[in-house]
Amino acid sequence: MKEPRSGPKDAYELILDAIDEGLYKPGDRMVESELADRFGVSRTPIREALQRLETQSLLNRDGRSLIVASLDHTQLAELYAVRAELEGLAARLAAQHAAPEEQKVLRAMVEEDRGLVGDPAALARANRRFHRQIHLASHNRYLLLQLDLVHRTMALLATTSLAAEGRSEVALAEHDAIVRAIEARDGDAADEALRRHISKAFETRLTIDSKSG
Repeated sequence: MKEPRSGPKDAYELILDAIDEGLYKPGDRMVESELADRFGVSRTPIREALQRLETQSLLNRDGRSLIVASLDHTQLAELYAVRAELEGLAARLAAQHAAPEEQKVLRAMVEEDRGLVGDPAALARANRRFHRQIHLASHNRYLLLQLDLVHRTMALLATTSLAAEGRSEVALAEHDAIVRAIEARDGDAADEALRRHISKAFETRLTIDSKSG
């Protein structure tokens, strides 16, 4: 199983986190010297990290420069379709394989996150931790690799669907349903609950995009 990394983050992780946190948004130019200064590292690891992000289609080339990629409607639909399949499978496997301790951690996350309603940024970070915990509870290293790629691409979404009015409370209720299914060892229900959760998140994001377009 792949375990969470410890120790200082490398340049790749630092840049990816900055994109994920909205410090760099789709269309923003990535300048080696600026990134090196921001993160206090030399330009060589920055250059290598940028090349890696480009091969993963998280950065696009604009002339001689690299910019943060953006997702069009078709790409967004494709991303959510794959995410629903993979996340549903992760929930199904978690229902089968999660240790009692992992179930308790998921339950604690649901209860603690209720205190974050009204803070979309904090709730978005908690949401990523929650989904990551389900991924780990699936106990399938190959599925984890694919989900990591999907969630790296999710960093390109400039806003969180949790910022939509009323979405936070509904999303937490959906999290509760997912955990209840995992606690009951009901793989079908866990799969269905997580797919429904992703579908509602996609619907909310489309609504947000339609109003900002």
